[in-house]
Amino acid sequence: MPVAIITGASKGLGRALAEALGARGWDLVLDARGADALKETAEAVTGHGTRVVALPGDVTDGGHRAELVAAAWRLGGADLLVSNASALGAEPLVRLAELPPEGLRRALEVNVVAALGLVQEALPLLQASPAGAVIAVSSDAAAEAYETWGGYGASKAALDQLTAVLGVEEPGLRVWAVDPGDMATDLYAAAVPDDDAPRPAPADVVPAFLRLLDERPASGRYAAPALLEAR
Repeated sequence: MPVAIITGASKGLGRALAEALGARGWDLVLDARGADALKETAEAVTGHGTRVVALPGDVTDGGHRAELVAAAWRLGGADLLVSNASALGAEPLVRLAELPPEGLRRALEVNVVAALGLVQEALPLLQASPAGAVIAVSSDAAAEAYETWGGYGASKAALDQLTAVLGVEEPGLRVWAVDPGDMATDLYAAAVPDDDAPRPAPADVVPAFLRLLDERPASGRYAAPALLEAR
């Protein structure tokens, strides 16, 4: 069975991806900071009959990243790495004039530095897979100038650039930065708590990610809404 490592898998898009891949027969290594929510996700995914290893922890911890990759190795390798764990930098979001430097530093550590560290740790396993792939969950804030989204957007823009370069440096892999579009998630609610406009559920966006895995287009940046429209 193929094996995927998914960070930030206790809820939102990470959980939706875990459930979809589990239903397809993937074995999974799941990470999140909240142990109780992660355990609940693991129990739900295990219902599909696949092997699931749930490891609570912080992706900025190098030891924790090594544990995730070691767990994947014990399951047989790593065919997919999904960097979904994210930090906003401030909750709720604030203008750049008010953004605490430590908040920006946290966003960069989680969204960029930890994502690269996990790729580096998992790279030998991904290279050994006949269909190794990396998905970095991006945002339209990485490309557009939205008020109060500057710190988070800057971190996602940096992640996009690292992902693009990785795709060039590792031609044997598929490396995709994916903008999932607006979703009804706890992350968005924390970012803009006064915005209660209806948004798609994360599960509605997952088919775009599955399409990438099925069709394996060239490494690059993709927007989930466009992938869904083209189905």
